[in-house]
Amino acid sequence: DLCPTSHNLDVPFVKRTEYQCLSADEDTGEVSLLMEDGSLKDDLNLPTVVNVGEPTEEDKKCTSELLAALGDGKTVTVVVQSACGEEKIIQVKATD
Repeated sequence: DLCPTSHNLDVPFVKRTEYQCLSADEDTGEVSLLMEDGSLKDDLNLPTVVNVGEPTEEDKKCTSELLAALGDGKTVTVVVQSACGEEKIIQVKATD
């Protein structure tokens, strides 16, 4: 939509952060992440645990990659995108 220049528009601030994943529970959907300062971040869920609608194919792929990598004992880094007060895991990186 076009908006006249005399109107104010709200623009979301999107932040992308990487965390090391320590554990993920497939049954409850809870994920435990290690923050840069050494504290734990336990307020995120697996990408397939959604509040509204259905999980996408990308959500299902991210979740399966995350659980498989943790099961194989790999070091897992997740990319978390946050905007408008919501946070979500959008990418998984696994290294040996």
